[in-house]
Formats: sequence, structure tokens, C-alpha cells
Amino acid sequence: MYSILINAYACSPGMGSEPGMAWNWCVNLARYCELHIITEGEFRDKIEATVSMLPQGKNMHFYYNPVPEEVRRMCWNQGDWRFYKYYKQWQWRTYEIAKDIMSTTRIDVLHQLNMIGFREPGYLWKIDGVPLVWGPVDAKEKFPVAYLDGAGWKTNIFMRLKNIITSWQFRNDKRVHRMVECSEVIVSASSNSQSSFLKYFSKETPLINETGCYVTENVRMEQIYGCDVKSTFDLLWVGKMDFRKQFELAIRSLSMAYHSDIRLHVVGSGDVSSYQKVAELLGVMDNCIWHGAVSHDEVQSLMKHADLFFFTSVAEGTPHVVLEAIGNRLPVLCFDTCGHGDSVDERVGIKIPLSNPRQSVKDFAEKIEYLYSHRDVLKQMSENCRERRKELSWDNKARQMVELYNQIIEK
Repeated sequence: MYSILINAYACSPGMGSEPGMAWNWCVNLARYCELHIITEGEFRDKIEATVSMLPQGKNMHFYYNPVPEEVRRMCWNQGDWRFYKYYKQWQWRTYEIAKDIMSTTRIDVLHQLNMIGFREPGYLWKIDGVPLVWGPVDAKEKFPVAYLDGAGWKTNIFMRLKNIITSWQFRNDKRVHRMVECSEVIVSASSNSQSSFLKYFSKETPLINETGCYVTENVRMEQIYGCDVKSTFDLLWVGKMDFRKQFELAIRSLSMAYHSDIRLHVVGSGDVSSYQKVAELLGVMDNCIWHGAVSHDEVQSLMKHADLFFFTSVAEGTPHVVLEAIGNRLPVLCFDTCGHGDSVDERVGIKIPLSNPRQSVKDFAEKIEYLYSHRDVLKQMSENCRERRKELSWDNKARQMVELYNQIIEK
């Protein structure tokens, strides 16, 4: 059994986003490897209570490197650039902890797991004599600025400036370049990231999206598309209502592909009133059902009753909600970008290319019209989700990662 040292700043059971992603990687890798995991201390109580109940818990050894509460607040406030100063300091202390661990413990592979952004690669690359894996890494080159229309001048300036900084970091950041040079394997979190590593570093990188599916024997409540049980065609949209999620595209697509029996179920928080005004203006307010922010269990229930998951985001890592839709055998309509573009293939959904908002509305509306008229296609996609969710499962991804460990250790 290999002994792996994992750097995972955010790691916690029972959560989504970065903490849940790292936890699921560790829990599944621990079935095949012995793990020494360095993490921040915010979720220590949750971790220790849960690990003790896991069969593979004996293979999970945690080491804590806590930060002050003020720094934790910066971390949770996405977009607070002050956090990077303290995160860099955390990575240096983690490097020192890693060296201490290795002074008494055999380590076969070093693994820089999360946070998944490429901007802060840590310092494990400074350790000689042990192969290094980095990833999955989110290294998208830029935000598609055509979709900043209506985002406000502050957001426009911020995102355009971020695109410039991102390009500069790819070309000039010394630690990013050292990490690329010293990593035996870099795992890309998306096809976009693969393109960036190839463009800026001439580096081929395997693709493993950073999050996975849970495989359960769930039953859809309205599974047979086109049956007489349902009187509505139900689209489900889930997300935070900010410019990245492009929810207005969903409303405008609904108005263009209008049928009186189509319902758009909306789940999420944000400036709901502004979108309701758009729905009123376009005459589809009666077709929208506004659920607000609801529990995870309620989202799962909505997925079991829906006909199509409508995901309009243009800037993500790999959104777990899309994998949950596939796990619930719910076909997906989305953009062909980021991790959802990699996860959704023609067997389980339909993707449209990034272009501009006006064209995207036309493209989405055309696909909704097609699926509305071809329930047999939706039914087949739903059935195909059974196999696709196995391919995207956490266990399958852990096996792929262990195979990479095996290759570099043998090499």
C-alpha cells in the first residue's frame, strides 16, 4: 500500500465546494493508500468524529495547520485578494510540516490537492527525492468577457483585470513555473485547464475533474418521459444568482421556446427581484416557480421530478450540482465549457458553445424546443446516466489517481 502525503488546505466531511471535494478525494483514496493529510484546523472536530467511524479511517492520518478566524473569514469571502498573503504563509508552514513528517515516515508520493486554483502552488516542489502530483488544477485562461454584459462597471473592470493578471501569472510567476517543472504529473480539472498547460508550458496533462458522482440506487418519481402522469415539462435551474451563472439566459431562453406547460423551477439565492422583473417583462412569470434557497434534500427531490437540468454558468470548476443531476438520472443542458462541459457528453445531455448572450439564448431555446418535442430522447439520456455516473464516480476517479501514483512510482 502506497504512502501518500496530501496537502489539502480545505477539507471537511458533510460539505460542498473545496472542503467537500478534498474530503471525498481523501476518503476514496484511503481505500487504496495510506494517507498523511495536512489541512487547516477549522473542521478538526468534524474530521475526527467522522474518521473514527470509517472502515478506511485507519489509513487517514491528519495533521492540522490552523489559521486565525480573521483569515478564515477572508477565505470564505470569495474575491478577497488579501487571503492570498496568508495562504502563501500557510503553504510555507505546511511545507515545513511535510518535511517533519518525512523525517520519520516513508512517503511514496507528494500530492498538492487543494485549493485547486493554479495561482498558489505551495512549496512541496522544494522537496527532493519524492515524486510530486499536482491537481486536479483549475487553470482556465480567462473569463469569457462577452458574458459580462449587464454585470456592472465594477464587475467588468474586476474580471477584465483578473484576465490580464491571469495571463501574466501563467507567463511569469516563478513558483507556478517551478511547480510545473518539478511535478511528475499535473492533473487538469477541465479541458480548459489542459489547454492552458499546453499553451503556456507545453505540458500534456491528464484530465480528471475535481469532483465526482455518488452512485446510489435512487428512483426518479416521474421517470417515464412523455407519459400521461405529468402535465408539465419541468426545467430545473440551481445556483447563486450572480453574473457567472448567467441566469437571465435561462429566462430569455424560456420566453423564446415558449409553451404554456413548460415550468422553470428556480433554486438559489441572490437578487431574485431583478430577475423576476425580467420574467414579467418577457411574459413568462407564470411559467417560473421560485423556490429560493432550499435544503440539499429538497434539491434532490426536485431533480427526481424534473425533465431537464438547465445549467447556464460560463465560469466554474466542476460544479457538483451537475454531477448530482447525472447521479439522479436527470439529463443536462449546459455550455460546453469548464468541468460541466467535460462531464456532460452526448449520452446524457446537450451542450452549446460559448459565443455571446444573444446567440446563446437562440441556441438554448432551440435545444429546449427539440427536447420538448422528443421525450424519447430525454428518456434515453436518463437511462444513459446510469453508466455515466459510474464513470464519474468518486471511486472511479480515486482509482484513476492511484494508477497515476503507480505509474510515477514505477517510473
